[in-house]
Amino acid sequence: MVSELADKECVACRGGTPPLSGDKVGGLLRELDGWTIEQEYHLTGIYKLPDFAKALAFVNRIGAIAEQQNHHPDIHLAWGRVCVEVWTHKINGLTESDFIFAAKVDAAFAEFQEAES
Repeated sequence: MVSELADKECVACRGGTPPLSGDKVGGLLRELDGWTIEQEYHLTGIYKLPDFAKALAFVNRIGAIAEQQNHHPDIHLAWGRVCVEVWTHKINGLTESDFIFAAKVDAAFAEFQEAES
């Protein structure tokens, strides 16, 4: 499932913006594939890949998205596994841009899997 959120662009937070909560977070989370909310303000997605080299290649794709969107997640690389944590550091919470970024990563993963098969 690739969300329509993937077609949107991340918008830089200027600070002073209240973090999303409640129904808004739940609605946006339902548009993502397998992401979870951790510690009430981190959005976390985990991707499984067949080996270290493919996981590293996917991390590089995520890095390119981060640079293009100017929205930079924490990325954890392990053999056959990539974990992505995203939140808006400026407000220490979640904004719509965090969900947009997550949807873009989901779309990139779908494309990556297609290219690898």
